[in-house]
Amino acid sequence: MNDGVKLFNALGDEVRLKIVLALKDNERCACAIPVLVDRAQPTVSQHLKILREAGLITVRRDGREKMCSVSDPTIFKIIDFSKKITPGK
Repeated sequence: MNDGVKLFNALGDEVRLKIVLALKDNERCACAIPVLVDRAQPTVSQHLKILREAGLITVRRDGREKMCSVSDPTIFKIIDFSKKITPGK
């Protein structure tokens, strides 16, 4: 149960959801994400940590850069399904 709580808690924040969606089509350098989600780098770093701890993203080193990617693309099915069941839609 705890893993499910972490997953939904991580996706329950608008910035973290934007980060995950920004990683949908390809891996990105962590340094590029702040511009994509219109947040400061320290803020994005904290959100990346939460996403990583929830198991939603992986981070690997490529020289000096940290490359971020989605751990399992199945998450996008969950996101898409949540849009379908959202009240008021």
